[in-house]
Amino acid sequence: MSLAKQIGAIDAQGRAPLYHRLQDRLRGAIENHQLKPLEALPPERDLAADFAVSRITVRKALDGLVGEGLLTRRQGAGTFVAGRVEKQFAKLTSFSEDMAARGRVVRSEWLTKAEGSVTPDESLTLGLSPGTRVYRFARVRYADDLAMALEYSTIAGYGLPGLDAVDTSLYAALEAAGNRPVRALQRLRAVLFSAEQAQLLGIEVGAPGLFIERRAFLEDARTVEMTHSWYRGDAYDFVAELNAS
Repeated sequence: MSLAKQIGAIDAQGRAPLYHRLQDRLRGAIENHQLKPLEALPPERDLAADFAVSRITVRKALDGLVGEGLLTRRQGAGTFVAGRVEKQFAKLTSFSEDMAARGRVVRSEWLTKAEGSVTPDESLTLGLSPGTRVYRFARVRYADDLAMALEYSTIAGYGLPGLDAVDTSLYAALEAAGNRPVRALQRLRAVLFSAEQAQLLGIEVGAPGLFIERRAFLEDARTVEMTHSWYRGDAYDFVAELNAS
């Protein structure tokens, strides 16, 4: 069955541009679960023929839905309905581990990598003496080429052998150095993305997000990591299992 027959044709009477009408039809199909999470869309040429529009119209419609986080593109594989990610609070895992467990391709766009002396705020949070060396990492985290989160981490100098030890996964580098955290304290709150943050994530200014503050500890109770993360509210769900005892 063609996609147009499955989800319905474009509104022929609409006044909005054609690509907007195609966007609305696809968005509705995703929200109504006619198109399932992780389902592959037909190639652009097939969509153009199916809905009797140009490939440029199809591309503009898909671009908009990718920007909204409803679709993702995988190089060499096509366009897919995005699947929301559930992050379990009960287990201390990294972003890379979370995404890999869901079969998603992870990459990072580095904003900064720097070595320096601990600031007063970092000193209080990490329990370090003034002048102590720390490593700072700022990056945009991607899953299947969708920008998912902004992450700003400060690592105590004793946690890593150097800046170049971190490639894709910070926790993999800490584990390789024998300093992977064994527990963490996290605080979460709802936020609205600023203009700068929205530009980095490719979303609208003021879009809802989730801010997480994390302090992570080694087995000997030393604080090794301080991370501030901003997650897209349209792509991430945080789940906690609660017990009565």
